[in-house]
Amino acid sequence: MADIEEHIQKAIEEGQFKDLPGQGEPLRLDDNPHEDAEWRLAHHMLHAGGFSLPWIELRQEIETESEQARMELKRAWEWRRQALGSGRRYRLVQDEWERVVGRFKERVEKINKRIFDYNLQAPALRLQTFSLNAEAEISQLITTSNEI
Repeated sequence: MADIEEHIQKAIEEGQFKDLPGQGEPLRLDDNPHEDAEWRLAHHMLHAGGFSLPWIELRQEIETESEQARMELKRAWEWRRQALGSGRRYRLVQDEWERVVGRFKERVEKINKRIFDYNLQAPALRLQTFSLNAEAEISQLITTSNEI
């Protein structure tokens, strides 16, 4: 890693990065490298006009909801670990964890219904997304946090 940094620093000192295209201009972060090339122009025109396709908005909402649900579950797991480490009564802590897990499963069920609706609207199979698996999400969280 240090070798790469040394090479880059040497190239900068030698002026090899001067006069590059776009130098001094803001980065264009609005282009999505994962976007379907066939839809890029249409998306750009809609976005420039302040519009979006309903199925794209739905996908973004689903991704946001999924991430929020995962973060809530992760916070609860961390609270559980800290609470058990501080000597709180196991049954009380475990009951709260089970309530959070139940809410998470209910949320995942609602998200999966939205994913089903989204998949019906997506214009191509490759744009569809998989349903969430609550048990797998919980298991992955527990396994990953135990590895730390």
